[in-house]
Amino acid sequence: MALPRIASQDEWRAALVELLKKEKELTRARDALNLERRNLPMVEVDKEYVFDGPAGKVTLADIFEGRPQLIIYHFMFHPEWDDGCPSCTAGTDELSDAFFEHLHTRDTTYAMVSRAPLEKLERWKTKKGWTVPWYSSYGTDFNYDFGVTIDGERGFDEYNFRTLDEYVALGHESMKTADQPYDMPGRTCFLTVDGRIFRTYSQYARGLESTGGSYYFLDLTALGRQEEWEEPKGRSDSVRKAQPDFSS
Repeated sequence: MALPRIASQDEWRAALVELLKKEKELTRARDALNLERRNLPMVEVDKEYVFDGPAGKVTLADIFEGRPQLIIYHFMFHPEWDDGCPSCTAGTDELSDAFFEHLHTRDTTYAMVSRAPLEKLERWKTKKGWTVPWYSSYGTDFNYDFGVTIDGERGFDEYNFRTLDEYVALGHESMKTADQPYDMPGRTCFLTVDGRIFRTYSQYARGLESTGGSYYFLDLTALGRQEEWEEPKGRSDSVRKAQPDFSS
């Protein structure tokens, strides 16, 4: 097991202070990136989407619950599945009522949308004990239009703004060879102004690893995420694949 070098208190402090300089640079860079994100242009959502919710049919505007901002997590749940995506489930497990309340105090609603029928979502939600609002887009174009259902025959052959051919070139052949249509995770932010709805931001893939926050806490530790891609090698006796469902 390749543990960190043992040092004196003074050596440890000096090394940490040097690292702190880089951490502060990263914080300033993140602040600048967040500003750039807030300055992105936005595009109006002019298609009418109707979802199935626990209280019946709802529109995208209804999901805002009267607040100006909405964050939708595109939870992977194929219509033919009986259980939700393990990775999406792991992240959602870590969210709490306080998390939702904190967003609400900043005029932001958080909800999830999946392609599976509502009864499957409700069963999984009940099993997990979640309170997050969850809506079904079954039979609509919503998942397709927002880049989380892949169906090349219908022209939806991109994920995370890369074509399936680009994934093949990067060595991810399964993105193209998997049976289609299939679902992927994502997150989209919306803003409503004077009755109009705008899409302001979307993120996919590793952009979603902040959900729940476990990875970011593990990044602070000496053993890290304990996944096979991490450096330095040999740091953990139980190296895992990059599986954000935390199943092993």
